Amino acid sequence: MLSAKSLFQEILDDDESFALFCSIAAGGEAQGGWENARIAALVPESQRALAPKITRHGADEDKHGRLFNALMKKRGVRPVPVPPETDYTMLLERGGIGLAHDRLKRDEPLTVEDIVTYLAHSRVTEQRASEQMELLRKHFSDHPELGRAVRMISADEDNHLAYCHEELLRFAYAGHGRAIQRTLRASALAEIRVYRDVSLAVMDRMGRILGWSRARAALLTAGIHAVYVYERLGGWRRMVSLRTPDRHNALGGPESTAPEFA
Repeated sequence: MLSAKSLFQEILDDDESFALFCSIAAGGEAQGGWENARIAALVPESQRALAPKITRHGADEDKHGRLFNALMKKRGVRPVPVPPETDYTMLLERGGIGLAHDRLKRDEPLTVEDIVTYLAHSRVTEQRASEQMELLRKHFSDHPELGRAVRMISADEDNHLAYCHEELLRFAYAGHGRAIQRTLRASALAEIRVYRDVSLAVMDRMGRILGWSRARAALLTAGIHAVYVYERLGGWRRMVSLRTPDRHNALGGPESTAPEFA
């Protein structure tokens, strides 16, 4: 029977597919770390109180990248180049979602509108990350090789999502509500397209590595397209709602330490 758990298990059990999975994940986390570090450095003076939280966000992402690299090292496999068509963060940036890297490379302070754009983009992508890690935590929280990393990353992603809700609500109360909703909607609709395309590309690569039959590959492809149809018809709305989070000041404390993998 084909299930999310059996699919992930098959990918994790093979060294080549495991290396590709971890390399893609590590690359995306490292990119997120860089982006947050640059945003923290360029926060406008009126929003300097946000800088430590943005820095913490970036530190968490860097930590996640180190965790995925440590998992590869423990397995005895090396990182592999990330195929461009599977690079989620790069494709979002190319699609004009979030703050452009050219803007972040300049040593010019960001505007309040830029910070709103960053938070709205993060609210959408962190929704996806939180859901994906919740799925992994559901099936692999007790896994001897992955369990500790999965639990830690999942908790961090939940904190990141709570932080985005809290800060966007603060900006909404300050008069940026329309801009926030406009940016959230554009980000969500772009993200679901990128997620579909990346999912198809990753499954194609994994299928070639693992020798999937045409029938199995077709079934997985149909499933990915079905998820996109659901999200396009209304599922995207879960990415744009705002609510007071249960976790207040989720990024207000120190970064948690990554576990060591012997």
